[in-house]
Amino acid sequence: MPKDRFRLVVGLGNPGEAYRLTRHNIGFMVLDALARRHNILVDKRQFEALFGVGLVEKRSVILAKPMTFMNLSGRAVRNLVHFFNLATKDLFVIHDDIDLVFGKIKIRQRGGDGGHKGLKSLTETLGSDAFARIRIGIGRPGTKQEVEGYVLNGFDAQQEEVLYKVITMAQDAVETILLKGLTRGMNCFSGKEV
Repeated sequence: MPKDRFRLVVGLGNPGEAYRLTRHNIGFMVLDALARRHNILVDKRQFEALFGVGLVEKRSVILAKPMTFMNLSGRAVRNLVHFFNLATKDLFVIHDDIDLVFGKIKIRQRGGDGGHKGLKSLTETLGSDAFARIRIGIGRPGTKQEVEGYVLNGFDAQQEEVLYKVITMAQDAVETILLKGLTRGMNCFSGKEV
């Protein structure tokens, strides 16, 4: 394995079969697809996470899914960051975003949590918002009161038809960031929509 520093790619979601195909778990879905594409087994259970170590082309990566439930994701990520001696600039987080239309991707170098409780947990636990985010649009429900039920339910039939394309585009964005840099990833994918 090359001696370059590791990059930690985290997909946010909730553990358990009941949540597997929900909108809130699109971060897990993208991470699992990325792991399959690069033959990385995400099967080590430690640090309150499932993770695997491998290569995306020649880039050393750790692919991880916090097993703490969304609102406590920061605990698992902090544990991994400390164990692998990483800086927040080496962290890339894939997550759902209700403020983006379904199938749209936005990439940010840092920023607030936008009401996303998983991101809030990360920024509070890490003491920094200086990590990259790959935001995947899941659309917004009709009213504010419907948000929790909406994110914890599955995609509708129309969304399911193009979900594979959304996941593939997000994987491509993560690969571009890892291999060619955040700026190139933002230029190529931020604002792109299926």
